[in-house]
Amino acid sequence: MPTNQMSRALEPALVQGESGSGKPSSALTLTAALLGFGLTCLDASVVNVALPTIGSSFGAGMSGLQWVVDAYTLAFAALMLSTGAFSDRAGASRAYALGTAVFTLASVACGLAPGLPALVGARVVQGVAAAVVLPASLALVRQAYPEPARRARAVAAWAAGGSLAVALGPVAGGALTTAWNWRGIFFVNVPVGAVILLLLLRAPRSRPRPAPLDLPGQLTAVVALAALAFAVIEGGTAGLAAAPVAVAAGAAFLRIEARQAHPVVPLGLFRDRTVATAVAAGSAVSVAFYSMVFVFSLFFQQVQHHSALYAGLLFLPMTSLIAVTNVVAGKLTGRYGPRLPMLVGQPVAAAGLLVLLCVDASTPPVLVALLLIPLALGCALTVPPLTAAMMDAVPAERAGLAAGVLNAARQVSGGLGIAVFGALVASGFETGMRLSLVTGAALLTVTFALSFRLSGRSASRA
Repeated sequence: MPTNQMSRALEPALVQGESGSGKPSSALTLTAALLGFGLTCLDASVVNVALPTIGSSFGAGMSGLQWVVDAYTLAFAALMLSTGAFSDRAGASRAYALGTAVFTLASVACGLAPGLPALVGARVVQGVAAAVVLPASLALVRQAYPEPARRARAVAAWAAGGSLAVALGPVAGGALTTAWNWRGIFFVNVPVGAVILLLLLRAPRSRPRPAPLDLPGQLTAVVALAALAFAVIEGGTAGLAAAPVAVAAGAAFLRIEARQAHPVVPLGLFRDRTVATAVAAGSAVSVAFYSMVFVFSLFFQQVQHHSALYAGLLFLPMTSLIAVTNVVAGKLTGRYGPRLPMLVGQPVAAAGLLVLLCVDASTPPVLVALLLIPLALGCALTVPPLTAAMMDAVPAERAGLAAGVLNAARQVSGGLGIAVFGALVASGFETGMRLSLVTGAALLTVTFALSFRLSGRSASRA
């Protein structure tokens, strides 16, 4: 769930490059940045509704469908730790063009995939490219609008584009799968990618600047996350063999980060209880939200046997309220501080999960769609204040780094949540679904208790 607060947090640490203020290309640069950011958000959610059709096409089981989602999400999240620095080193415009081109070609490969392994491999490449596109897109906005007032409006538009993409993802996935087939959800990226590359011809060129890269830390993070996801999704003998690899790579990552002069994840950040609480709460919210979209996409189609289009439309009530609730949460945070909206949002989301325990195969689908709304409202009410709390807890010069860590943690948690809950529903859908709901509610209850440690003051009063 992208937010205006997240984008404002990232903005101070971005490379300024060469100014494009006052030039006709500024609006075109913003359009290009917004389209790219929207694509990366859309591809994180559009595929969920198409999963049953993909499974039927390839004869794939639950583990295969989980990889279709997590191959993108985990690659996106893991590499996001370093791609901000890569964008600085290459120049935002060059990095953005490269990321967009690779993302577009990977989308073609997804659409043409002859089998599940090819699709999963192409999704990994999509995730890598998306990790480059996201920070570079915001850097382009920063350089095109150096005046603070105009930049604030531009960044708000950029963030709104991401929120709209998240809201429309399930509906777009259902419509494209029904009107065309599942391959359409990937082919639709091609004309958008072409438009972005054409718009970039008018964008100001960014000036590269030195930025340290922690390649050993990044490599061990990727290995640890991939092995952990493999262990959870595949299970059995293969999963048991992957578990020690995940543990060893995780230990190596922590050792490297403790000794690096410029680590991708400064471990010292987590000594601050506000930072630790914000990351924990953000992770719990991502597990609850993204995992439930995955589970209920399958529920509507595999258990209740509705079409992909109808399943996508059933998510519209919950997703359409996210952007509005984000704005309300931002205002509450500015007035009362982050603790109050977080203490309201997390129990609302947890209660929303517990209410869904009454759902079974005979529950009217429209009622299920309405019961999903409290989960969305609670999560959308929680994310802006936890982001603001984390940004207030770190020095201004580390805002971009801290926001990258928070966003990566949320994406990783969402991906691992899908892996765990997918494994649960694979052994018996309704029983696994209820266990998933209880697990998500328990995580939110823990982070709700941790949130009492946050300051109750607003930023202005502090």
